[in-house]
Amino acid sequence: MRATDGRKAGAGPCARVVAEARAAQTAWASVGLCERLAIIRSLRHKIAGECETLARAVDRRQQRAPGETLVAEVLPLLDACRFLEREAGRILAPKRLGVVGRPWWLAGVSGRIQREPLGVVLIIGPSNYPLFLPGVQAVQALAAGNAVLLKPGRGAREAAMLLARCLEEAGVDTRLFTVLEESPEAARAAMQAGVDRVVLTGSADTGRAVLSQLANTVTPATMELSGCDAAFVLEDADLELTAGALHYGLSLNRGATCIAPRRALLVHTVADELEQKLKAELQRRAPVGVDETEVPRLRELVQEALDGGARLVCGELDRPAVSGPFVLAGVSPHMRLAQEDIMASVLCMMPVQDTGDALATDALCPYALGASIFGSKGAAEALARKVHAGVVVLNDMIVPTADPRLPFGGRDLSGFGRTRGAEGLLEMTTVKTVMRRRGRHRPHFTGSGDRLAHMARSYIAAAHGRALTDRARAAFRTLGALWRALRSPNPAHEEAAV
Repeated sequence: MRATDGRKAGAGPCARVVAEARAAQTAWASVGLCERLAIIRSLRHKIAGECETLARAVDRRQQRAPGETLVAEVLPLLDACRFLEREAGRILAPKRLGVVGRPWWLAGVSGRIQREPLGVVLIIGPSNYPLFLPGVQAVQALAAGNAVLLKPGRGAREAAMLLARCLEEAGVDTRLFTVLEESPEAARAAMQAGVDRVVLTGSADTGRAVLSQLANTVTPATMELSGCDAAFVLEDADLELTAGALHYGLSLNRGATCIAPRRALLVHTVADELEQKLKAELQRRAPVGVDETEVPRLRELVQEALDGGARLVCGELDRPAVSGPFVLAGVSPHMRLAQEDIMASVLCMMPVQDTGDALATDALCPYALGASIFGSKGAAEALARKVHAGVVVLNDMIVPTADPRLPFGGRDLSGFGRTRGAEGLLEMTTVKTVMRRRGRHRPHFTGSGDRLAHMARSYIAAAHGRALTDRARAAFRTLGALWRALRSPNPAHEEAAV
């Protein structure tokens, strides 16, 4: 495995790392896709064999319940590898364009669209899911033929190094996967050294800082940023199911999940009943701890909401060890608690009149990562078509997004671009278009301005005119002009004929 010291990672050291990665990537890109996918298959077996070691490395930082990391991080990473083994060949295959849909005036031209590796991809990983999220991104980048630099999130380097070891044992050149230090300076130095794409999972503030640096080099990026997700609860929702789902979303990973519910938009006729059911559900369960780095901000936002008229349904702010989940009723959509991204177990209960009011209330939040909808199939589907979010889950919470076939990403302050699924794999590539013309006839080489104008007018009328008879007459004129061009490449002679 390979690692660098981010605290010393100035432009010089990182430039050498990037240069070495680029040299290895050139060779890696020339390896056939089938061979690369065979290595991904070997990696999957390695991860499966090391699943307990990987889970313990993550758990030491995350303080999760036993088995949670296996389900939330290891298993979906394994499924993502298998997805690539099965589907990457089809997704990355060149697309050949034949006659169908080709404009008449480009007769003889064929083309193909092919996907090529970007080069060196910098992945800036998160601290809340240190194995699954950057792991899938790294495996997709490698499968597409890239080299990877991984800057782990806070406390995530141990898991990253174990992943590096699994990659090395699977047959990946150590120069193709480099683990940087956790410090932001490591990422800044790598971007300064010159990478070909940045994939960030982090806060909106971090996204702004990264994009600001990338603007100088016009480096493309995928921004998987924060959320402040809404759970829409309709009048015909199963409230027992809804309460269980909200509890799950608030408890998973201690609430430090980007698509955890932060705002419950409840049709007012079910608001009181759901509040009581959720309160009873939470009282039966163990308290949820809060990451100490989030405690000061959590205290500030919750207290500000209480001062503004909100009511605390669950949670304790005054204890030395702050514990949640925090559920507040009577939260205004204009309060900061309902407007900001926070990685803690907190939920704002916000009654609305109907689905139109729910959508209007939701639109006041600047984030648009995910949403959950609880209600009958027809009503939930109808609302899903109108919700402004990158990911929508109906009558469930978070878990369906682990399907390796599905892309993931948000809108607005929640970022842009997609990771995972076919779309995530394609983002690890760049497009090249190749066109070929058969034969020797190139009327555009020899035609004068008058000749080309005449042919263009005739063709436009034939292809795009309104009346069928006008198009037919124009088609004959076009064929005649083409025939004369074939017989007489001399512009002067052609103009005399016209």
